[in-house]
Parts: sequence; structure tokens; C-alpha cells
Amino acid sequence: MKLLLDTCVLLWMFEGSDRISPELQSALTDLDNELYFSDVSLLEIVIKYQLGKLPLPRAPSRLILPLARKHMVDLWPHDATSILGLEALPLLHRDPFDRLLVAQARAHALTLVTPDTKIHQYDVRWRF
Repeated sequence: MKLLLDTCVLLWMFEGSDRISPELQSALTDLDNELYFSDVSLLEIVIKYQLGKLPLPRAPSRLILPLARKHMVDLWPHDATSILGLEALPLLHRDPFDRLLVAQARAHALTLVTPDTKIHQYDVRWRF
């Protein structure tokens, strides 16, 4: 299964947070699953870090990609199909980062891993 990690799930995974259930942890470490994070999540991390809303031990430029490699999470870039997919989404969620993740997951048949119940309202495969 191809799993697209929501930004919070990505960061929780990196820090070994107990917010990730044992069942989800099993899915994240199952070598049969492919783990991805979006370039939108990378953008969100950098912006929130710069605004002082996301404390990190090091700058995102020195932290995120090395941790992604360590945890075998690959970057999934946005493309025109993903971005234009926003047109078809009802405004159930106002956060542009989350809407872009939904559009990306829908466009590429990815399962979005997120605790966000607003995202769960969309016609997108999800789990948490």
C-alpha cells in the first residue's frame, strides 16, 4: 500500500511519538508498504518553523530529509493533476495544506494517513 503521511504524522513518526498507535506503527514499519510525504508538508514545516509555530531541534533544511531517509519515507512531489484536483474538492476543510494533501492522494491513489476528522469527510482513502 502507498501511504501518504500527513505532516503531523510525519513529525510524530520522526520523534517516536506515542500518538501513533501500535497498529499504525506496524503499518509504518511494514516493508510491504511504501511511505511518502508530500512536498506540501515540507513547505508547511518550513513556513511554520520560520513563523515560530513549529519548534524543531535544527532547521528543516538540516533535519527533514535526513530523517525521511532514515525512516525510509520518500518525497512525493505535486504535479498539475494534483493541484487541479483541488477544483473538485468541496470546502469541507479550509486549511490549504490539508486540501492539497487530499487532492494529491486522490490524484495518485494514495492512502492518506491522518488523524484529521475533517479530511476523513472527503472521498479519499485514509487511515489512522
